[in-house]
Amino acid sequence: MELPPKVKNILLLDSEGKRIAVKYYTDDWPTNAAKEAFEKTVFTKTQKTNARAEVEVTALENNIIVYKFVEDLHFFVTGGEEENELILACVLQGLFDAVNLLLRGNVDKREALDNLDLIFLCIDEIIDGGIVLETDANVIVGKAGINSVDPNAPLSEQTISQAFATAREHFTRSLMK
Repeated sequence: MELPPKVKNILLLDSEGKRIAVKYYTDDWPTNAAKEAFEKTVFTKTQKTNARAEVEVTALENNIIVYKFVEDLHFFVTGGEEENELILACVLQGLFDAVNLLLRGNVDKREALDNLDLIFLCIDEIIDGGIVLETDANVIVGKAGINSVDPNAPLSEQTISQAFATAREHFTRSLMK
């Protein structure tokens, strides 16, 4: 029986290698110091690469790491050496696309810090206990309950459920008058 793909960690670091959002799913790094040392090693190894347009892949300490840089954010997904890098790349792209939707295209450190709670919700929708659940950004954003559309946007630009919620809100307000 084939086991589902597993992710060891998801790292979102800034352009200096400092933590923005990290989530570990294995005990490969048992202490916070070990986790920080791993993050520093990953950042140092990938820092000089040009992973802006495409997802890049590297191997480190019996792990496969896929990564992508956007503005001043560095996205990393780590799996064991037996994992399929294409699946890890799908996880990374799903995370990046969900964050891009969430931040309305303003993917930078300040916006990420301002929306950290929603980024963690996205990560939780993608991975549960290391098992990959979802990689479609629209589904991830939807499941996380994130309203990526401005509530004042025209009804034609809202999803059905958002339009119903807006209509219900307007109806409730009209009854309260």
